[in-house]
Amino acid sequence: MHASVSLAAEIRGHGQNLVTEDVTVVEGDVATISCRVKNSDDSVIQLLNPNRQTIYFRDFRPLKDSRFQLVNFSNSELRVSLTNVSISDEGRYFCQLYTDPPQEIYTTITVLVPPRNLVIDIEKETAVEGEEIELNCTAMASRPATTIRWFKGNKELKGKSEVERWSDMYTVTSQLLLKVGREDDGVPVICLVDHPAVKDLQTQRYLEVMYKPQVRVSQNYPLQGLTREGEPLELTCTAFGKPQPTDMRWLRVDDEMPQHVVVSGSNLLISNLNKTDNGTYRCEASNAVGKSHADYMLFVYDSRAGEDGAIRSVDHAVVGGVVAVVVFAMLCLLIILGRYFARHKGTYFTHEAKGADDAADADTAIINAEGGQNNSEEKKEYFI
Repeated sequence: MHASVSLAAEIRGHGQNLVTEDVTVVEGDVATISCRVKNSDDSVIQLLNPNRQTIYFRDFRPLKDSRFQLVNFSNSELRVSLTNVSISDEGRYFCQLYTDPPQEIYTTITVLVPPRNLVIDIEKETAVEGEEIELNCTAMASRPATTIRWFKGNKELKGKSEVERWSDMYTVTSQLLLKVGREDDGVPVICLVDHPAVKDLQTQRYLEVMYKPQVRVSQNYPLQGLTREGEPLELTCTAFGKPQPTDMRWLRVDDEMPQHVVVSGSNLLISNLNKTDNGTYRCEASNAVGKSHADYMLFVYDSRAGEDGAIRSVDHAVVGGVVAVVVFAMLCLLIILGRYFARHKGTYFTHEAKGADDAADADTAIINAEGGQNNSEEKKEYFI
């Protein structure tokens, strides 16, 4: 990993004509220090360590430390590399330019130390569903202190971190409390480190969760339709758990199991159904964690229940249609008759009152209204 540099520290002290940069490097890597002259006048450049010992004077190295090597030397630059950097190499390094007056500028080397070790400790190797377990992740001897993040699968979780400092190094421990369920069995819990000295440093532990059986009853025969008298019924019970259930049994809820019922392992068979078989049949399964069950409610229908039901449904539909047509026709007929009688009743009253209009007095009007036709006939006979 190569060292990184910060912004130029151009004017520190009296180094108006000197340029350099701060250096950040990971322990064990190479740091490169550059002392540059903006306006070269053939003045002598030298580099000093934090103890002000001369590392290089021009292209000569008086310091007997072979980790310092000359990378470039010219009238405008003195560039030196430092290999296998350690914490003890941290500090200020001075660039000097022998002018009148002399000029000086410093650069700072910062050493990053990645975590020495990353370990997850888990409270219980095997947990039971519903339990809350404690996990601890420790990142030892880093600089600066690390940031620890937790993940369960792809989901990030929140832990609680504590930092301990030993000399210039930091140890960080993060605690995670996790309530586990059966869906967590086999899922990895990941401890990931955020630190400028490393990328993608992580470790993980797989959860092992014990849980009671999950039971299911399925109907093998008949696959579809009603359970009718005289026909067979076959049920199968399946159970999954951790550990895998070893004890599985069938029973009839609130009643004894019929004698003609055949139970073979996880299967239940009734070869000839009758209505005395009605009831609830239960499959129970258990393991070291607990017991679970699933129920099947049996109702036995008449042997022709499905066919008769279909016929009755068709008959009811036809009858209903006929009744609707008849009712509609009767309503129409009543409306027509009502209108007819209303019109003729008015005509009758008109003719009946016609003779009374021409009468000279009340008696004559009554006679004319009641027997106008008879009077006319009598008059006919009188003239003859």
